[in-house]
Amino acid sequence: MAETVSKDRETLYSTELFLYAVCPLLKTILEDRPALQTAWQKKRTVAQISCLEQDGKKAIHYIFENGACTPKKGVSEEPIDIELEFKSPEHLCAFFKGKLLPLPKMKGALKHFSAFLNFMKLLLVMSGLLGAKTAPKKIEDQKLLVKCMFYLLSRGISLLNKLGHPAAAAWAAASPDRVYAWEVEGEPDLSAWLRVCKGHTKARRGLYTKSIPFFTMKFDSPKSALGILQETDDMIEATIQQRLIMVGGPEFGAQLGDLMLTVGGLVK
Repeated sequence: MAETVSKDRETLYSTELFLYAVCPLLKTILEDRPALQTAWQKKRTVAQISCLEQDGKKAIHYIFENGACTPKKGVSEEPIDIELEFKSPEHLCAFFKGKLLPLPKMKGALKHFSAFLNFMKLLLVMSGLLGAKTAPKKIEDQKLLVKCMFYLLSRGISLLNKLGHPAAAAWAAASPDRVYAWEVEGEPDLSAWLRVCKGHTKARRGLYTKSIPFFTMKFDSPKSALGILQETDDMIEATIQQRLIMVGGPEFGAQLGDLMLTVGGLVK
């Protein structure tokens, strides 16, 4: 029987996923959208997203410089130009799940108005992508969304294990050294992997090249990947028609699929 997760623990898992698995995707989006990069060329900007807790503040901050974005875990040690500060983890989770009011404190919004607008624009692009219920029409948007979701899932499963989530931690503890991967055929940029070994996990983007992964969830196209990721396609039918190819034992695909659903459920 699955262990029941308390409301407080569920909030912790969701908060950590939003801050450290979802928010880092701003880097991926900016890398993929040259039109957005021009806004960050002229001046070095430090932006932060945070929430207040009883014993301090939990945060992720970003360094924007020369059109690039570098996300860093934790509160910035250097002066912050702009910040979205939520009054609690519950407030942060509600905001990222689509409940926009009440708004967080917007520090530096007036003093650094242009940077603030550009930061909010980037967040809206991410929200629009991840909040899509069906595959975007443009292939470029499909590819970016698949890339983001693969990164989110690999990093999210690893993060849940490190936080002691019952399902993720039990799965990782029972596993020998194995690599699980997500790929799209002919699109090496659309890939991510998760290495698990006796309770330890490590997630990275890109192809795993040191050996053949133990299990790979491989799709024939970005649209097919989104059919499964957005739950608009039937997994059995997709497998029969080879839109989805499970390279490895199907029982391991089922285990991975359950963990993917766990991550998705916590950030919806």
